[in-house]
Amino acid sequence: MKKIKIIVLLAFILMTSCAKKSNYHLVSKVPDLIMPKNGLKFKEIEDYKNYKIVATHFRTDKNELRYVLVNEIAFKPFTNNEILPEGSKIVKIGWKVKKMSNFGVALESDSLQRIEYMIKDSKRFKDNPGNWGYARFVKENNKYKSWGKGTVSCIACHNLSKGNNFVFTKYQKVF
Repeated sequence: MKKIKIIVLLAFILMTSCAKKSNYHLVSKVPDLIMPKNGLKFKEIEDYKNYKIVATHFRTDKNELRYVLVNEIAFKPFTNNEILPEGSKIVKIGWKVKKMSNFGVALESDSLQRIEYMIKDSKRFKDNPGNWGYARFVKENNKYKSWGKGTVSCIACHNLSKGNNFVFTKYQKVF
C-alpha cells in the first residue's frame, strides 16, 4: 500500500511539473499602448489567445467579421447567460473580409482591423454602467494605435445592450 501511495505521489509530481513546462499557455506580444482617459493597457489582454471563442458576428457597416472571446472568469457565466462577474474580460477581434480566391462564393478574413476589449472592474470603472471599462486598439499601416476618440462612444453603444450584461453577442451553442 505504501508503494502505491509513493507511485501516485510521484506521478502527481511528474504531472504537475510537466504542466508547468507546457507551452499551451500562449502570450501575445502586444504593443505597449494605453487607452487615453481610462488608462486601460493593451498588455492587460496579452493572454487573449488562451481565451475561449464564444461567438462571432459580422458588422455590415464595417465589412468586418468579429470573433468574440472571453477569459476563464467570464466563460461559464457567459455560456449560461448569467451576470458576468468582476474580472470578466471580453475581447473582440475584427477582421476585414474578402472573397476566397479558390471558392468565390465564400468570404475569408483578410486584414486585422482592430482588437477591442471590455473588462468588468468595479473599482476602476465604478462610474461606468455595469462597471465596464473599454479599450480599442486599431491597426493602420501594420501598426497598432490606441483609439484616440476615447470610450464615450463605446459606453453609449453598449448601453443599448444593458439587459444583456452590456454585451451585444450571446453565446453561440453548437449543441
